[in-house]
Amino acid sequence: SDLNFTIIVTQDEEGVFVSSCPAIPGCNSKGKTYEEAETHIKEAIRLCLEVAKTDEAYRDTIDFGEDARPRYVGITELSVPRPVFL
Repeated sequence: SDLNFTIIVTQDEEGVFVSSCPAIPGCNSKGKTYEEAETHIKEAIRLCLEVAKTDEAYRDTIDFGEDARPRYVGITELSVPRPVFL
């Protein structure tokens, strides 16, 4: 069966889409578009899992979602009153 990983995609100040998989340490990528960043992080995840196949210490750092640790559930934008100094 397939594994499901949460990915985070942000856009930097130069417009590059930066993707990461928090469950897999060091698993990051980027792309010129959101779709490209998503494709690249999927490949990075595949490569990290390939390394984990033979590197037990690295494999032990990956969160495969098999325990009850808190999970990333979303991101939102909140409004707060503007401070007087701004």
